Amino acid sequence: MSTERQSGPHPIDEDLVRRLVAGQFPRWAGLTVERFASGGTVNAMYRLGADMVVRLPLAAGGAGDVALEREWLPRLTALLATPIPEVLGAGEPAEGYPWPWSVYRWRAGANPEAGALSNPVALAGDLAGFVASMRSITLPGAPTAHRGGPLTSLDAETRKAIGRLRGIPEEGVDCDAAAAVWEEALRAPDWDGRPVWLHGDLMPGNLLVEAGRLTSVIDFGCAGVGDPACDLFPAWNLLPAGAREVFREALGVDDATWIRGRARTLSQALIALPYYRVTNPAMAGNARHVIGAVLGETGRHGVPVSSR
Repeated sequence: MSTERQSGPHPIDEDLVRRLVAGQFPRWAGLTVERFASGGTVNAMYRLGADMVVRLPLAAGGAGDVALEREWLPRLTALLATPIPEVLGAGEPAEGYPWPWSVYRWRAGANPEAGALSNPVALAGDLAGFVASMRSITLPGAPTAHRGGPLTSLDAETRKAIGRLRGIPEEGVDCDAAAAVWEEALRAPDWDGRPVWLHGDLMPGNLLVEAGRLTSVIDFGCAGVGDPACDLFPAWNLLPAGAREVFREALGVDDATWIRGRARTLSQALIALPYYRVTNPAMAGNARHVIGAVLGETGRHGVPVSSR
């Protein structure tokens, strides 16, 4: 998730989670609780027994996602072929923990890794199918997606991030090339159709795969309606060039939408890299990959994709 959604983590440990579960869901009080390591920055996750997971916001910025998921996940799951999170328990503030939290059914699978996909073309088709299914949803009263607004809403923060990266020469980012891609996107036509349903945060950490195929999409805290370009992130944060074209063709993406999607993905990476380069190697590594993929696709210089 984006850096603006985090404002300092709340201390959470296994003992706190046990107390919360025992106090509000006594039927699960005897189950094991174990921290699940994740590169995520907005929520902490703890395995609860063999087939559940407790998910707790780390900061106030993520607390609103809990209510959003409780309201919309049951409606969305009935309309999607791809499994998504299932809320099994709605936890409330207690034991000094200040925000609502949830218990979900555990979804099996592993996060895919750019550069290490066993079946990238098939995965591209799976991802396109999920995005197309989301776009086809017509549920009324939908919220605005966290990243669903016009590209210009990201302009100031993107330019600031490019400026920060100019001051970190060891990252090797061609900031002039990145700025040129961004300027090109700002000249592209904005989306003038109806807003469509979006996941809004299709990062590798929110995808689960088995045997190279998509098994689940998780973390719908950014979901809502907006510009369809917002769900093109996997084209550059995960898929190699050939599979990227399969993804685009399957979705029938026009040039303007592709340019906006590429710029949105680049913007997120440019913002994430200076923010996470020391504290979160997974997020920083993916940001480097995105910058290299985008600048490579546009014929401009890239950066190393391996984590430093």
